[in-house]
Amino acid sequence: MKIKDAEIIAMMSEERSREKGLRTLMDAYQSRLYWHIRRLIVDHDLAQDVLQETFIKTYQNFHQFKQDSQLYTWLYRIATNEALQQLNKMKKMQKTDEDADYYMQNLVADNAGTGADEIQMLLQRAIQSLPEKQRLVFTMRYYDDLPYEEMSKILDMSVGTLKTNYHYAKQKIEDYIKENYEE
Repeated sequence: MKIKDAEIIAMMSEERSREKGLRTLMDAYQSRLYWHIRRLIVDHDLAQDVLQETFIKTYQNFHQFKQDSQLYTWLYRIATNEALQQLNKMKKMQKTDEDADYYMQNLVADNAGTGADEIQMLLQRAIQSLPEKQRLVFTMRYYDDLPYEEMSKILDMSVGTLKTNYHYAKQKIEDYIKENYEE
């Protein structure tokens, strides 16, 4: 039986059931949030760290949840912000193109173990080559199949801007794959 958001919210709102509410919330949303973060961060260990931070922030700031959006939308926004902060830290730490190449080689090695084929690897490389905003919009739409209206609430962008970013991202990915695919 799948627990409803209303039950999670009720548990998280009461001091005596707050920890149980957090465990229930984690059980309900951990996988979806992990894969959202993982597509942005790529590295498993860093994605796990970001997921942990997401749940810590959720617990600490639950009193700020106004219930004017769905619980998942609010969680998704926290996870996205935490992932973007981690990406910014990574950018500051990446000093040379060699570091970026090393990072991409690790991405390839990590995914090769999962049986990913050449096209899938090209797709991942293409996604990683996108500007941050386009990468974020693309992963949310393509992988999570989020409606533009939900994405608008999460990212605080207009639907028109999101559609434009998705269109450009999709075109850049297609071009990248065409240029780099060798049959």
